[in-house]
Amino acid sequence: MQVGSPVASGVVRVAIVGTGGIARVHAAALRPGAVLVAAMDTDAGRLAAFAGEHGAVADEHGAVATYRRLEDLLREERPDLVHICTPPHAHREQALACLRAGVSVLAEKPPVISLREFDEVAAAEADGGPWFASVYQHRFGGGQRRLKGLVADGRLGRPLVAVCHTTWFRDQAYFDVPWRGRWETEGGGPTLGHGIHQMDMLVDVLGDWAEVRAVARRQARRTATEDVSLAHVTFASGAVASVVTSVLSPREESYLRFDFEGATVEVRHLYGYADGDWRITSAPGWEVPGPLGPGPPSGHGAQFGEVLACVAAGRRPPVGPGESRRTLALVAGIYASAFTGQPVTPGDLRPGSPFYERMDGGKTSW
Repeated sequence: MQVGSPVASGVVRVAIVGTGGIARVHAAALRPGAVLVAAMDTDAGRLAAFAGEHGAVADEHGAVATYRRLEDLLREERPDLVHICTPPHAHREQALACLRAGVSVLAEKPPVISLREFDEVAAAEADGGPWFASVYQHRFGGGQRRLKGLVADGRLGRPLVAVCHTTWFRDQAYFDVPWRGRWETEGGGPTLGHGIHQMDMLVDVLGDWAEVRAVARRQARRTATEDVSLAHVTFASGAVASVVTSVLSPREESYLRFDFEGATVEVRHLYGYADGDWRITSAPGWEVPGPLGPGPPSGHGAQFGEVLACVAAGRRPPVGPGESRRTLALVAGIYASAFTGQPVTPGDLRPGSPFYERMDGGKTSW
């Protein structure tokens, strides 16, 4: 693990860029050892409301400094860590500005809107920091971590089959927000903006993917992007997975199922899981310990605790570019296969591919 300079005071000075709904989740999930010193938004009213609401987790004066321009915030406050909570199309430029100013970044999902943008941001990291990390909070719940430990120990046998479903519901009004449902601003539809969390859990357990075959459709919403996608994914281990992402499903659920030689492991939840949401069923002749706990629920707080500890100690925070890129590449592969009608491998998504540049390859053909 790369090591840089620890935070001298031991208290990480955090700034939040973008003060919409997810920024409030970030502010509420900050842990002891962090102080919220500043916030930035182009909307003055929203910015003022956020600063007033979250002064209690600010500095000793109980105030959050507010800025309308990121350059001014970075120059005046010099935070240790910036949380990026803006619409996806803004992430690349803001992450680059922070890294070039020597400030580490934690970006909400999706971290950026293309593999090209991702590689640009990753290249802006420096040895020993600053670093770029992505918010994938479901990796940090007790159940997921216990499952990964059982896989690493070989106690479940080989992975064989998996199911990864994100079946949520978003009405037309959700997509009528100007930046949503557009390739140029949101980067993609629910495959990128919603299913990415469950897909990250999938690859966190099963590792590198080898091939994807997929379809994407606009079934019901007026949007430039898809509102549903279905994919068949083959992993380097030989395991196969069915991945369904929908925002058309009135009974909402997030569901992952892993069938190993020795057990089936399942989790059903919506936006976050606890130990009780997991179930493990041993195969005949296998004795697999269960349940998957005890441990913390998934959520931003679980990830932020580790991120803040790493930044304070001058270490790379978890979910850096290598792990984060693998998940984003799977999303890009689903789009590439859906729009070309061909199977796609990671090697097909190198520079020069239209799907390296944009999730829709620049030529959506509905």
